[in-house]
Parts: sequence; C-alpha cells; structure tokens
Amino acid sequence: MKLSTQILLAFTVIILLSVADSYTNYMLSRKVQRNSQFLAKSEEIIRNSNKTHRAIIEMQSAFRGYLLTDNEVFLDSYYKGLKSVPKLLQEQELRIGSHNKQRIILDSIHTMHNNWLEYSSLLIHERKQSSESYKNLFENALKKQVGKKINDEITAKFLRFDRIEYKKRSHHTERLLTSLHHARTFSLIFIILTIVVGIFSTVFIILITTKRINSMVNLAENISKGKFTSVKDTRNDELSALAISLNTMSEKLDKNILELKNKNNELNKFAYVVSHDLKAPIRGIHNVTTWIEEDYGHELSQEVKKYLKIIPQKTQRMEALINGLLDYARLNLKNQPEKINTNTLVQEIANSIVPRTFVLEIGNLPDLFTERIKLEQVFANLISNAVKYTPQEGGIIQVNCKVFPDFYEFSVKDNGIGIAVEYHQKIFEIFQTLREQDEQESTGVGLAIVKKIIDDQQETITIKSELGKGTEFIFTWRNN
Repeated sequence: MKLSTQILLAFTVIILLSVADSYTNYMLSRKVQRNSQFLAKSEEIIRNSNKTHRAIIEMQSAFRGYLLTDNEVFLDSYYKGLKSVPKLLQEQELRIGSHNKQRIILDSIHTMHNNWLEYSSLLIHERKQSSESYKNLFENALKKQVGKKINDEITAKFLRFDRIEYKKRSHHTERLLTSLHHARTFSLIFIILTIVVGIFSTVFIILITTKRINSMVNLAENISKGKFTSVKDTRNDELSALAISLNTMSEKLDKNILELKNKNNELNKFAYVVSHDLKAPIRGIHNVTTWIEEDYGHELSQEVKKYLKIIPQKTQRMEALINGLLDYARLNLKNQPEKINTNTLVQEIANSIVPRTFVLEIGNLPDLFTERIKLEQVFANLISNAVKYTPQEGGIIQVNCKVFPDFYEFSVKDNGIGIAVEYHQKIFEIFQTLREQDEQESTGVGLAIVKKIIDDQQETITIKSELGKGTEFIFTWRNN
C-alpha cells in the first residue's frame, strides 16, 4: 500500500468518526429538543389547568357567596369566569390535541362545567326574583349538594388530568436526561476513538517512515564514504521508489569505482613504464653531451659549449618533471593509517631539505593517526617550496599548529620573496611555477600534489602572502 494511501486512509477513518460523532450528536440533540419542547408545552398545560381550575373554583365561591349574602358584588367573579373559563378550556384543547385520554377528561370537565352553569344560573336567577321556585330549588338542589357533587367531580377530573400530564412529564424528563447522558457518552467515545486512531496512525506512519528514511540516509552516508551497500525495502510505495533509486545508484557507483580503480592501476603501470622508457633516452642525451664535451671540447667554439651546457639543464628538468608526475600518480595509492609523531616527521624532512644557513622553528606539533606518506608529502613539498623561494642568508621557516575541537590547523611560514595575490590560486595547478623554466629546481608539481592530497582528505588549504613579505601556507588535518 502506498504511503499516500495509508495517510489518506487514516484521515478517512478520522473523518468518518467525526461524521459519526456529529450525526449521533445531531440525532440525540433532536431528541433533546423534542423532549425539551414537550416539557415546555407540558408546563403550559399544567399552568393552564391550574388557572382554569382556579377560575372555576372562584366562580363556585362567588356563586355560594351570593346565595348566602344576596350581595351581587360576589357575582363579579362569577361573570368574569363566564368569559375566561371557555377561553381557557379552548386554549387547553388546542394544546393537548385530540384522540387522547386527557382530551376525554377535558371534554368531561367542559360538560360538567356547563351543567354546573345551568344549575347555578337558574339558582341565581330565582334568587334575584325571590320566588317560591327558588325555595323549591334551594330545598331540592342546593341542600342535596347537587352543585357540590358536580364541583367535586370537576376537581377529581382536574386531578386526574394533572396526574396524566405529570406522568407524561416524568417520562419525557427521563428521556431528556437519558438523551443528554447518551450525548455525553457517545461524544466521549467518539472523541477517544478519534484521538486513539489519530495517535496510532500518526505514530505508525512516523515509525515506519522514519525507520525506512533512516536506512536510506545510512545508505546515502555509506555511499558518500565509498561503501556501496544496499537497503532492503519490501513495501510498494513512494519511499520504495527512492530505495530502488539509491540501490541502483550504489550498484552503478560500485561498478564505476571498480572500473576507475582498474583504470587507475593500468594508468599507474603505464606511468611507471613510460617514465622508465623516457628516463633512458634522457640519460642517453645527457651522456652523449658529456662525451662530446670531454672528447671534442678543445675543438668546440665557446658558443657551442654554451649550447652543450643548456642540454643537461633541460634533460635534468625533464627528469624532474617525470619524477613529479610519478609522485602525482602515486597519490591514488591507499595506505594504512598509523600513529605518527608529527614533530619527528617534520624534523626528519627538514634535515634532508632545509640548508644549515636557515633558521628552522618547529612548534609543539600533535601526534596523529593517519596515512604517513600523504602527510609526509604535504610537509615535504611545503617546506621544499619555502626553501626554494627564500634567500639562503637569513632564511627563516616556521612550522606551527593550532588545535580545534574537530581538527588541527598546521601552518608553514617563511620570510621569502612572497607571492602576488593574483597567483594565490594559480600556483596549485600542475606545472605552474613562479620561476623561470630554465631553473631545474622548480617543476610546478609540488604544490599541485599538496592540493590534491588536501582535496582527497576533504581538508582545506589557504595561502597568506604578499610580494617581498614572505609566504604562509595554512592547511587543516583531521585525526583519524
């Protein structure tokens, strides 16, 4: 499975969990909303029921007060109830709807209230007339508690109506609380699942990719160090393509390096053969000129003798160039590192190169674990260069070292003729020399050898010099 597919799948699962959470919360919120609306409506029903019942009771009290006192002031509440009670009953009917037990009870209350109104209105009318019929009604209806029975039945109906409503309120309250509890529970579950899936998928992808990327980084580091290994990657994704590319590059580099080594070996063999073949005729030319000068020197003119002296100079220079090329070619040879006392090494080189007329100052140089031949060639060529370009009288050569956390910084300084700024980089090119070519001491190979060794070691070399103010070469070297 591709890495992008895995990431997409993880995000898809997280999104689906979020959608499920949102949908569940939406459905539960609708239940909460319905139950809340029902409870709000139920509150209005209970309030209206109490208000209606209270209005009927006030009418009954006003009715009894009028009958007992014959004071029509009591009838104000009665007549007020005649207007308000029908409206309240009608509003209640709209709230509870039809086809349920409460509607049947409400219809019964309405009917009984109407019966009571017929009963009470007749008594009020007769009471106002003070007729014999009022006495009959008083004896036959009021004393027999006809109105009280109706009122008691109305009260019982209201109590039953309220009990049903409270029962429904209790049921919907429980459902509301259950919905709220479920909403919290499901939200917590989905949040935990989302977090777990997100963390697990993230950690899984990070671990897998990090491990594979680290293996590829190690492969790249090995390639940079000349170790052409490979990495195993059985997955089929974007990183697999990178692994295949790195493995292919490692194989090709390994093959190319092997071919280069073989060619270098062939070139080295060729250089030795050619140098040997070139040296032989050069020595022959030198010998012939010597013989001519010895055998026919008394017969030669001064001008011819002058030309004969030039030939050995040129042949010696050519032999020095050949030797320099051989030294340059040997730089490709790999030697085992060893522990080197740099002070001793520099002193041995100086004893064979530096004239006795020079002042040699060697600082406190460190011990190194490195390839002896390369470090020896660097110091030998730099000290030799200092000797060549410093006057014999009053010549001073200083070799010092600065210690840094990761490397050493060596310097070889002289008080010679110096080098112009425009030649600071040119002198490191092979066969480039600041002396005339007739002077056999300088071939222009020494500093090129130094630069090649420094570059191969991945070190740096710089030069500080001005004409007439001496020269200082500064190079770095790591301790293997």
